[in-house]
Amino acid sequence: MASGSRSFLAVVALGAAVAMGAQWFGDRAQAGVGEQVAQLAQPGDIRMISSLTCPSCTSARMWLQQHAVPFDECLIERDAACMAAFQALPVRATPTLFVRGQLHTGFDAERVLGALQAGR
Repeated sequence: MASGSRSFLAVVALGAAVAMGAQWFGDRAQAGVGEQVAQLAQPGDIRMISSLTCPSCTSARMWLQQHAVPFDECLIERDAACMAAFQALPVRATPTLFVRGQLHTGFDAERVLGALQAGR
């Protein structure tokens, strides 16, 4: 194998190792946030208005379930009261979360954690 080919492969391997390390650290940080959210959230603290066609809703639901965070969810396509509540909002984006009464559009685990910490 030529020296240039070995150098290229070494750079590719190093790049892959850095990417995997960054992913691992990111996953660990999210796990820590998830643990904190799960400890602070009580049933009824988090309500999510979502849509069947919303990939972000699916991601939020999966994150909450993965971290055993208690939450209530309604789907605008299946629940008329949910649709009415959604249409009454000042902004219309899904997922919409109410965290201890605070309105949050979109899902950001750290923002949910901050809202739970602020509402102690």
